[in-house]
Amino acid sequence: MIDKLVETVNKLLWSPLLILFIVFCGLYFSIRTRFLQIRHFKEMVKLVTTGKGSDAGVSSFQALTMSLSGRIGVGNVAGTATGIAYGGPGAVFWMWVITFIGAATAYVESTLAQIFKEEQDGQYRGGPAYYIEKGLGWKWFAVVIAAAILLAMAVLMPGIQANSIADGFHNAFGIPQLVTGIIVIALLGFTIFGGVKRIAKTAEIVVPFMAVGYLLVAIAIIVVNFEKIPEVFGLIFKSAFGAEQVFGGIIGSAVMWGVKRGLYANEAGQGTGAHPAAAAEVSHPAKQGLVQAFSIYLDVFLVVTATALMILFTNQYNVINEKTKEPIVVHLQGVEPGAGYTQAAVDTLIPGFGSAFVAIALFFFAFTTMYAYYYIAETNLAYLVRGKHRGIAFLALKIIFLAATFYGTVKTATTAWAMGDTGLGIMVWLNLIAILLLFKPAYLALKDYEEQLKQGKDPAFNASKYGIKNATFWENGYKKAEGKKKEAL
Repeated sequence: MIDKLVETVNKLLWSPLLILFIVFCGLYFSIRTRFLQIRHFKEMVKLVTTGKGSDAGVSSFQALTMSLSGRIGVGNVAGTATGIAYGGPGAVFWMWVITFIGAATAYVESTLAQIFKEEQDGQYRGGPAYYIEKGLGWKWFAVVIAAAILLAMAVLMPGIQANSIADGFHNAFGIPQLVTGIIVIALLGFTIFGGVKRIAKTAEIVVPFMAVGYLLVAIAIIVVNFEKIPEVFGLIFKSAFGAEQVFGGIIGSAVMWGVKRGLYANEAGQGTGAHPAAAAEVSHPAKQGLVQAFSIYLDVFLVVTATALMILFTNQYNVINEKTKEPIVVHLQGVEPGAGYTQAAVDTLIPGFGSAFVAIALFFFAFTTMYAYYYIAETNLAYLVRGKHRGIAFLALKIIFLAATFYGTVKTATTAWAMGDTGLGIMVWLNLIAILLLFKPAYLALKDYEEQLKQGKDPAFNASKYGIKNATFWENGYKKAEGKKKEAL
């Protein structure tokens, strides 16, 4: 009964209208910002390596890795494979498209998070609930989105990550899901009880390590199959527009699954990346907006693309007509859509190595994503619950989060993904409406940033200059207080 309810809700949330809305917002923000994702690419790279943390905020790089720990997750491995399974190779092209235009969306939501952030209990907090209340003045809407994000991050979405870890370890090493679940919540509990700074420090170390290792294996597979480069890229582009005869009948699915799985991987428009963006110590909101725009490039154009190319270069995939359930292409007998495709692809490089390697990669990807989920859930709980009851509320959140994670290890992958899609769909609808209405402050911040760059300055923001109300942190300009001079971590 629950499965049917979730399926019905997902059909409503993920209608073609949502896809059109996502694309419209991305194109609108791209055009209005004069395609900042191209113009400011060099500046994005520069900003990633500059800036220091403080007692209240993390550094730009730590904020980047915190957001990447959320973006680089199961969606990059199992999600990419699922997109190919139901959308064909053409789905990869639409993942690229939604990421390119989504970079502008990521800039807007992350800059808004910085503009309307506040300091609570000695650390910066911000995100959709904060910029909706302060920017739009709609307290009710802010409460609704905070509750929706809390539900999604703490209950609906951790199960996808935990389920993939459990399945990966069971397939590779024969470890029972129950045992994996106990180990995962023990390790996760140690980190989340340590607070946001421990989460940031863990992400700063683990994210680059896991991404580099994964990319090296992908590069090795491409090198071994070098002669297939024209064939594979030709297949992707032709399938995306229905020009490949085999996949001509599922062009709609290619677009739908490409956008859906691309959005799941890059998170642009969800509002999730806005939370770690608000935690950064920067002199200008646009700085962190540009850093977060860059993060989705790293996520999709490197990690997601690496997964897709490993699968396509080795022909280790099946394609299924989602409507008729009939197979269109079968290269892997008896393998369900998901991480099994990637495991089979790596096995072609080193026989017997694929299952273990992908299981370990999934562990790191999914584990750090769960860190990010908890931090986002905690930020929204901090918005909803203030005063003396906050400590009890945070403890309850930790227990619920760990319980949902454990539950995910013993549920089927289909149910876990369906629940995750529900949480994702709710967040996207609410957040996109908000940032579309709140675009002006983000636009003014970009304009101010560009003007100061032309003057040879290190940009510093003053909200009062542009009449932006309720941006209390910036209303008298940026001033780094004496107590914030040392490194945060």
